Amino acid sequence: MGEHTDPGGWRSRFAEAAREERPDLAELCLLIGAVAEPEVAQPDLDAAEIELDRLAGLLPYGAKTPGGWAAALASLLGGRYGFHGTRDDYERLESSLLHRVLLRRRGLPILLCAVWMEVARRAGAPVYGVALPGHFVVGFGEPGEQVLADPFAGGRPLTEEDAELLVAGATGEPLRPSMLMPADPLDMVLRILNNIRAWAAARPERSDVALWAVELALLLPSHPARLRYERAQLLVGRGDFLTGAAEMEAYADVVAAVEPTTAAVLRAHARAARARLN
Repeated sequence: MGEHTDPGGWRSRFAEAAREERPDLAELCLLIGAVAEPEVAQPDLDAAEIELDRLAGLLPYGAKTPGGWAAALASLLGGRYGFHGTRDDYERLESSLLHRVLLRRRGLPILLCAVWMEVARRAGAPVYGVALPGHFVVGFGEPGEQVLADPFAGGRPLTEEDAELLVAGATGEPLRPSMLMPADPLDMVLRILNNIRAWAAARPERSDVALWAVELALLLPSHPARLRYERAQLLVGRGDFLTGAAEMEAYADVVAAVEPTTAAVLRAHARAARARLN
């Protein structure tokens, strides 16, 4: 993850932004887009921030109940500007890139939620993401008066029964109160990168996308250790045998104390990767 792979300094900025005391969700999402698309420059990121500010300025002034905020956002973003998602959006990488979602007004549920959250936050709304299993939505207000909305459906309000059906459809399990808690912004960023990795995994010719998505996830303060092994596998698959082998050995060192058998297998894989240079 050296500087030669980061000519715009985007990855360095991403790492810094992820370690701020209060990480800025919009900034992190926009930096993902800058890494994804080499043609993206600072003016493109500035334009996206300006658009979020502009949309926030179009919300009506005045104190609102949680339901009032949800209705105002649905009217503006879902109604007037047509932000929503379709099943086809799952097939497009740009559906996970905030600057593209703002231009197309289409995206995956979690990216549309990011738009809602950033517009609402700028207007002073008590808004947060809600990571329901299988489907991300937004919430307004405190527990007990919480109002949920689904930006993917244009801002359709969700009753608790609707949320129960979404969870049951995704997992077969009942809705638990913990599922309705506000999502941490860095957890949202990791979930966005996981979506990008899943998109790339279905397209072996796009291992370049899988690699940068894993490398950005590794820059987050908290991430699954196994991502190091995933990065190693991607490097070996792309022909960078030495770096991949070194990463496998480093991950083996991490797991050796608790999983010695796994560590031995990893070291064998590292030897096999190096042997491919002969």
